[in-house]
Amino acid sequence: MPKPSLTLHNAALAAALGAASFIAQAAPMKVTVTVENLAAANGIAFAPLHLGFHANQFDAFDIGGVATAPIVSVAEGGSGSAWFPAFAASDPGAVLGTVLPNPPGPLLSGAMGSASFVVDPAANAYFTFAAMVIPSNDFFTGNDQAIKLFDGGGNLMQTSIVQRAGDIWDAGSEVFDPAAAAFVGDNGLRTPQNSVVAFNFAELAGFNGLATGAGYVFNSGLAYDTEVYRISFAVTAVPEPQSVAMLLAGLAALGAIARRRRLNGK
Repeated sequence: MPKPSLTLHNAALAAALGAASFIAQAAPMKVTVTVENLAAANGIAFAPLHLGFHANQFDAFDIGGVATAPIVSVAEGGSGSAWFPAFAASDPGAVLGTVLPNPPGPLLSGAMGSASFVVDPAANAYFTFAAMVIPSNDFFTGNDQAIKLFDGGGNLMQTSIVQRAGDIWDAGSEVFDPAAAAFVGDNGLRTPQNSVVAFNFAELAGFNGLATGAGYVFNSGLAYDTEVYRISFAVTAVPEPQSVAMLLAGLAALGAIARRRRLNGK
């Protein structure tokens, strides 16, 4: 029969190893989202990125459809003031948030920003994003169909999303007017356009030569395939409380065994 101390040692070790394994496979994930402006210097900038991890219940907009208040709140002012409430109402379990540039302000050429979110990939396997493109009256980058980010096993399916100039959207909600455009004019002014959501980057050249809010003279310099924006993902496991308790209990038992053996001279 094994010595009691050895049996206890094996049990404690098994508990510790089992807990560590459980932690590594825990469902919640810490997802760090990083955004980068890939556009050339003196080119387009971006407002903060608004995002959601969700169960594919929210549809912010559709190509060829009339832009509704949620996406207009992003495209015309970058705030997402109507986008977030609509998202939460459509999918109450979604994880929503914003990635701010570092330093704060517009995400200028070469700038980055990061933020982390705790996500259950089984419940919220899909990803949706939107950010205003500036200067513009109502341009934005975003996805009209949810992107599946995690597979059925909770594994990250893609580590980045790259947007090109040809992926830039025109909400069709505000008439093109440099005097009323964010970043080069008075964003409080607007004239309704009453059109539909469509791809459009060529119109950005209409701002060439204008001074921006960041102090540089704008030059679009965009071609259809020009990379302008990247969203990157990195994931790490988040230990669940009961897993931590199991691990600590196992380690405590191992410590007690070691101390007793030292006292007994074993």
